[in-house]
Amino acid sequence: MEYIQTENAPAAIGPYSQAIKVGNFIYTSGQIALTPEGEMRENDIEIQTEQVLSNLKNVLEAAGSSLDKVVKTTIFLADMDDFAKVNEIYAKFFGTHKPARSTVAVKTLPKNALVEIEAIALI
Repeated sequence: MEYIQTENAPAAIGPYSQAIKVGNFIYTSGQIALTPEGEMRENDIEIQTEQVLSNLKNVLEAAGSSLDKVVKTTIFLADMDDFAKVNEIYAKFFGTHKPARSTVAVKTLPKNALVEIEAIALI
């Protein structure tokens, strides 16, 4: 098991790792709309989704993986009415690659984020 840490994504805000590499898989922690410097992006679902997916991409790359090797994502939304907007941005990042996915609405997210995404990917 290997702990993944990159300065190209925000540091963990609790007792967990950005990601863990086990065998041929990488398991990421949920990414929210913090910049790599730890600043929360503005309260806009599109801006936050872009930041979240950029963070996820950077963590995967630090682990020797990439978005096109993602096999499963889980999206947590503070408001399910944002589903269509998140889908648009998600599709831009993943292109023709379509990993398995779950999307759930939650009451609140850390730092009052609007969206959080975690992933499992191949290395």
